[in-house]
Amino acid sequence: MGDRSAQEIWEAALGELQIQVNKPNYRTWLEKTIGLSYQDNQFVIGVPNTFAAEYLDQNLRSLIEKTLVGLTHCDAEVLFQVDTHHQDTSHSYGSREGIPLATQASPPRFNPKYTFDSFVAGDSNHLAYTAAQGVAENPGHSHNPLFIYGEVGLGKTHLLHAIGHVALASHMQVLYVSAEQFTHEFINAIQQRKTEEFRNKYRSVDILLIDDIHFISGKEHTEESFFHTFNELHNANRQIAITSNHPPKSIPLLDERLRSRFEWGLIAGIQSPDFETRLAILRAKAEEKGVAVTQDVLEFITHRSQHNIRELEGCLNRVIAYAKLVRALLTPEIAAKALEDIADKEPKNALITPSLIIEAVANSFQLTPPDLRSRKRDKETALARQVAMYLIKQETNYSLAQIGKELGDRDHSTVTHAYGKIAGDIDASPSLKRKILDIQQNISPR
Repeated sequence: MGDRSAQEIWEAALGELQIQVNKPNYRTWLEKTIGLSYQDNQFVIGVPNTFAAEYLDQNLRSLIEKTLVGLTHCDAEVLFQVDTHHQDTSHSYGSREGIPLATQASPPRFNPKYTFDSFVAGDSNHLAYTAAQGVAENPGHSHNPLFIYGEVGLGKTHLLHAIGHVALASHMQVLYVSAEQFTHEFINAIQQRKTEEFRNKYRSVDILLIDDIHFISGKEHTEESFFHTFNELHNANRQIAITSNHPPKSIPLLDERLRSRFEWGLIAGIQSPDFETRLAILRAKAEEKGVAVTQDVLEFITHRSQHNIRELEGCLNRVIAYAKLVRALLTPEIAAKALEDIADKEPKNALITPSLIIEAVANSFQLTPPDLRSRKRDKETALARQVAMYLIKQETNYSLAQIGKELGDRDHSTVTHAYGKIAGDIDASPSLKRKILDIQQNISPR
C-alpha cells in the first residue's frame, strides 16, 4: 500500500486509540504521530522524537498492533520511526534530564479549535462557560481564581485555551501549562540552579492557566512553589484559572493552604452532556472537519457514545476514517460497522483485573498475593501493597472502596493515601518508576 493508504489507516486507528488511551497519554504520545508506510505487513509510524518512539514501543505496541489488525484484517508489525518532517518543537513531551529549562515565557501555543465560538454550551457546562468568558473579558477581577472541575473529556482544557485566545488578542502576557509541566520545570530549575528564572517566568504574567492541578497534590515542594506563585499573582490582581478532575475539597493530599485559596474565587463544575448537547457538539465537530454527516448518522453516534466529548469525537473520527478507508458513503450501517468492535469497550482495558495486577506486583516484589492482602506491615510488603493500589486505580475503573476490598478490606482513605504517596514518589525515585513501568508492561494484553 502507498503512503496515502497508511495515513488513512492510521487516522482510523487513532480514532479508536483516542477512546482507549487516557487523555494525557494520547495527547503526549499519539496526537503528533502519522502513518508513514504499510508494506509487507510492516506498519511504520512517524513520531516526533526518540522519547516518543521508546515510550510507544515499550508501553503501547501491543494495543496499537491489535488495533491495526482489527482495521486491516492482516498481521501488522509496528515500527516507530523518528520523522524529521513532523518533529514537535513544543514542550508537550515533558522535561527530561539534560533538556534545558525554558526560563522565558515564549508565546503560548493555543489550539486554534479551542475558542469560545466553538464551545457548545448546555445545561451541563453553562456556569463554567460563562465564568470563563467573564474571566477573559475582565481578568483579575471577575472570578479569581476560576476553578473548573469535571471528569476527563468534558471541555475543561477547551475553556482554558479559549481564555488564552482572548488574552493574546488583548495583548496580555498569558501562560498556559499543565501541572505536570509545572512540576517538571520546577524540578529542573532546582537541579540547574535556575529557581530565580523559574519564579520570573511564572510570576510575571497577567494570566496563568494551569491544567490538571490535582497532579501536584502530595508533592510537598511543588505545592509550596505553587502556593507562593499563587499568592504573588493574586495579590497583584493577576488572573489565575485552574482545572482539575475534582473540586478542591475532594483532591486527596492537597495542601490545606492551597485548598483554601482555590476556594476564594468561583468553583464551576462540568457534568456529562445530555443527548441534545452531545448531538450539537457532534454536529459542530463534523462541520469543523468539513465533512457532511447526515442527521441519522449523528444521532446513531450520539446514542452510542455517552461518556464524554473526547469519546464522542473519537467515535466520529473513526466513523469518518473508516468510511474513507472502505470508500463508502456515511450511513448508520457504515457507522455501526466502524464502531462494532469498540461499542462496548470501556476506556480501561477490561482484560486487566485487580487480581492480575496484584499477582504481577507480588511477583515483582518477590512476595505472594496473600502477602499483599494480609495485615503484614513490614516496609517491603507495605510498599508493594501501595503500588498495587496505585496501579489498580490507574488501570481499572474500580472505585476506592472496591480497591480497598481487593486488598484485604482496607478503608478507601488508605487507598487515597497510597495512591498519592506512590504518585509523588515516582518522580523522586527512578528505580520505583522503572519497576512500575515493568509491571504495567507485564499486565498489558499481548
